[in-house]
Amino acid sequence: TVQGGVGDVKAAGNYAASLLAQKEAEAMGCDQVLWLDCCERKYVEEVGTSNIFFVLDDILVTPPLSGTIMPGITRDSVLALAKDRKVEVQERPIAIEEVLEGCKSGRLRESFASGTAAVISPVGAFQYRQQEYIINENEVGPLTKEFYQTLLALQTGATTCEHKWQIRVC
Repeated sequence: TVQGGVGDVKAAGNYAASLLAQKEAEAMGCDQVLWLDCCERKYVEEVGTSNIFFVLDDILVTPPLSGTIMPGITRDSVLALAKDRKVEVQERPIAIEEVLEGCKSGRLRESFASGTAAVISPVGAFQYRQQEYIINENEVGPLTKEFYQTLLALQTGATTCEHKWQIRVC
């Protein structure tokens, strides 16, 4: 989304504009579109309609909220859980070239999408300019699993947490 636009809110136009790209991605065997910034087409912003995370070495990296992506509730939850677990987090611009190089070198150990419907969805590979880049031999990483299991347990009431995210409704 363009800076100053409505990429940071749920608006029908945001979804409608993505339909053609999503159809093209599916035709290439991909599940989602990894969106880059609209100005330089260099920095990763989102995946599909979800926030994106990368585990580079032992650092959890996610694009910053710059007015062009959704400030997701699940994104906030992941960041809080990471802080609880003393995982180093960086909210910073991340170039697609850094992601691809991380796949090649093994520095990119995990990637996942977060969203209300997606909860935590692992990313096993990226396709970019007709080349596939595999992450962690297409295996779900430990941090991705932990975040998924924790959030699912919180959503279903199987556990509680100090953040008071749950409210009992009778």
